[in-house]
Amino acid sequence: MSSPPKLLIPLHVSYIQKLGESKDDLSYHLTAHLRLNAVYWGLTALCIMGHKDALDREEMIDFVMSCWDEEAGGFGAHPKHDAHLLSTLSAIQILVIQDALDKLEISRVVKFILSLQQPSGVFAGDSFGEIDTRFSYCAVSALSLLGHLHGLDVEKTVSYIEKCRNFDGGFGNTIGAESHSGQVFVCVAALAILDRLDVIDDQMLGWWLAERQLPNGGLNGRPEKLEDVCYSFWVLSALSILKKVSWIDADKLSSFILSAQDLEGGGIADRPGDMVDVFHTLFGVAGLSILGYPGLVDLDPVYCMPAPVIEAKGLRKGWQSLERRVSQD
Repeated sequence: MSSPPKLLIPLHVSYIQKLGESKDDLSYHLTAHLRLNAVYWGLTALCIMGHKDALDREEMIDFVMSCWDEEAGGFGAHPKHDAHLLSTLSAIQILVIQDALDKLEISRVVKFILSLQQPSGVFAGDSFGEIDTRFSYCAVSALSLLGHLHGLDVEKTVSYIEKCRNFDGGFGNTIGAESHSGQVFVCVAALAILDRLDVIDDQMLGWWLAERQLPNGGLNGRPEKLEDVCYSFWVLSALSILKKVSWIDADKLSSFILSAQDLEGGGIADRPGDMVDVFHTLFGVAGLSILGYPGLVDLDPVYCMPAPVIEAKGLRKGWQSLERRVSQD
């Protein structure tokens, strides 16, 4: 049996650099609703691979600010798109990484975020009202990065997340919804930022997360589903916060992630043989970083940003050790 390929960092850097060049392609315009998120994904992947400067800083900041929704006080995914919490968090993450928060009207952004909390404690993503624990995480993470968590109704926020906990220890996107790895991440990470991990049954949740690993090494999002590289982050980040990464087979997972690389054009797919994209490229690299893959910058599992950036902002707490999680129980 041949050994898995190594992480092809130069090829992945080149792949990310070329992403914005095909503005005449239909696919470029069909993904406009994800554009700002994609910039965050690409930048963070580059940072983890040690190539933060592979994209032009000023051009990136200019694009972020062009997505500002003046009326709402938040960011849309693309210029002239309505403000949304998902894209607002991506904008803040990019500006924090690029040390450009001075470009923001922080008080207006904070007001926009807080205006979206519902009486139940959950957050809507935008003024149109869709609710989801993802948006609660976006709000908590964004307010934390901006230094304005004090404006949040913490008890109400935690109470709603707690009500989304299921019999299996996992969390759903709303009360009564089935457990899903992505929702587990957003709920666990939000609770971690709010210093309320006491809400979690860490043994039961750790078991449920460990059960997401399939025989080929990949992780799935919920029982009976296919493996997908992106869960290398969603599952591992939660296990990392709970200090239970050792509960999965790290070598098999690393091999699975590496087998999903495009060996010619760069990028990482959801699984071997599929089309690559920047979303799976980030979360594949992120998973490898959490696993301690050599040569990668440490990723903060709570904010999904380079750990040195989070450390510099003083956001790491006692439970957020930079020690590699693989060696911990």
